[in-house]
Amino acid sequence: MHPTLSRIRQLAVVGLVTTLAWSAHALDVKFQAVAPNVYAHVGDIEGRTYENEALNANIGLVVTPAGAVLIDPGASFQSARQIAEAAKKVTQQPIKWVINTGGQDHRWLGNGYFKAQGAEIMAHADAEADMKARGPEHLKANAPVLKEKMDGTEIVLPTRWLKGANTQLELGGTVIEVVHRKGGHTPGDSLVWLPQSGVVFTGDVVYVERILGLHPVSKTKTWVESFEALEALNPKVVVPGHGRVTTLAQAQKDTGNLLKALRAHMGKAVEAGTDMSAAIKSFDAAPYQHLKHVEVWLPQIANRTYLEMEQE
Repeated sequence: MHPTLSRIRQLAVVGLVTTLAWSAHALDVKFQAVAPNVYAHVGDIEGRTYENEALNANIGLVVTPAGAVLIDPGASFQSARQIAEAAKKVTQQPIKWVINTGGQDHRWLGNGYFKAQGAEIMAHADAEADMKARGPEHLKANAPVLKEKMDGTEIVLPTRWLKGANTQLELGGTVIEVVHRKGGHTPGDSLVWLPQSGVVFTGDVVYVERILGLHPVSKTKTWVESFEALEALNPKVVVPGHGRVTTLAQAQKDTGNLLKALRAHMGKAVEAGTDMSAAIKSFDAAPYQHLKHVEVWLPQIANRTYLEMEQE
């Protein structure tokens, strides 16, 4: 065989292997039914990567005779397009509404794609200041990770701001209630409750399988209040912000109990004047060892909880 032809074939094989390897790790948005006409895509529970396109979170789709409702549009214009294509595989109804469940990037930075398609974008008004303040930070942080996959992504705010603790909406006979208790992970965190099917999309109010995250904008006090609102709904199916579709009992085990235990422990420590490092070391982490990243993030979460309770 001619050396040049041999070399071309070698390069072709390498290219094929590379393509297959990429395909194995590329973002693959799939909506799976969790109730009649209610679907969820379960995202990666790792950090943001080029491969998962920062869609390391769960999103939802509710189909009605009058159109579909998307719960969170992903973190970029490009991934939003893939979400739209995935939605077409389960319904021919256009996406009429997009509900942003909070101010984290994967909850709203894909808004631009759906707004261009004519969708109405909704979020609670408490998310507005956070989106405006941290939107540029999200874009800057994701740019070196997603590279060209960030193309077209811009800060596009909701077109409709919801107010009040409970907002009841209806589309095509389907009741959708947005439940808000001043947030938690972010100030705008809200639950999307479907009383007719007993399904709730929690956004970042619930993490299962991996430990929850706290940011400077997070407040454990209101997060507990948001979680208690979830408990009051007594849902049949919980679609958490991160992790597999689950039950209320598992949500309590992985998120609610941790939040309440942290506040109880750190509250006593602050009241007693216990040094923060000692308070962190004495926190009983045993019930949460099954959660991914617990060894790295729990000390940070405990730190932030202590500082928050010092200011209360």
